[in-house]
Amino acid sequence: MKNTKDKIFNVIFLISAILSISLIFIICFFIFKTGISFVNKYGLIKFITGTDWSPSNSPQSFGILPMIVGSIIVTVLSILFSFPFGICLAVYIAYYAGKKEKILTDIVNLMAGIPSVVYGFFAMMVIVPIISKIPSADSGMNILSASILLSIMILPTIVDISSSSLKALPQYFYTASLALGATKEETIFKIMLPAAKAGIFSAVILGLGRSIGETMAVYLVIGNQARMPSSILDGVRTMTTNIVLEMGYATGIHREALIATGMVLFVFILIINILFNIIRNKSEEKMK
Repeated sequence: MKNTKDKIFNVIFLISAILSISLIFIICFFIFKTGISFVNKYGLIKFITGTDWSPSNSPQSFGILPMIVGSIIVTVLSILFSFPFGICLAVYIAYYAGKKEKILTDIVNLMAGIPSVVYGFFAMMVIVPIISKIPSADSGMNILSASILLSIMILPTIVDISSSSLKALPQYFYTASLALGATKEETIFKIMLPAAKAGIFSAVILGLGRSIGETMAVYLVIGNQARMPSSILDGVRTMTTNIVLEMGYATGIHREALIATGMVLFVFILIINILFNIIRNKSEEKMK
């Protein structure tokens, strides 16, 4: 009876794994089939390096460089804003919070569960009016507002994974360092954080993935202007917001261009993951 149950569950798990992998391949096939078809017709270099997005004009133009630049700037700024604060909060939860640890962890988990559109409305009502008061800002809907919003949204991911990585380290790392005369702060920043580097890199990767892939919240505060930004106070359009803005009415080659934009976004995220995995592996080798 036990062997029969084991075989049944093995089959169920195998089917689940096959279905998950199959769905990924189906999605990739659909995106790349249409995206590559468009690139072959329009030209890859022209598509990626073009600065004019005019699907309604004649002739039609599909340059996505402003969207690529906008996506990169917003993503990098959101990580720069959230990473230091996230690491400090993770350290506090792991080593200083004491009885407050559960309350703080629950609050962080609650933040992770808030729908993105709610964050977007919060940014419209609070962040945008504040940013609009900056003298050189035309309006509050710009790169800076979107970056601050995304930094808040990805903070729970960074805090949760980083604090879990710190708490998962062997306790003797901490006690041995203290026994040798190091202070608590020296132990945390020179021993514990470097030892948890792999988990922290994972937190950054997941934060980057959410930041660059976020759509609705960014759509509400970024300004949605298909132009090359000259400062962080300019309104721009990211690749994701470009897709959600126009996919509802796009047809023909316009629709293919939007799917090709999704293909570029997919490749972009894949490259980020590969690079961070390489960096993480090198860091782990050095630790050994």
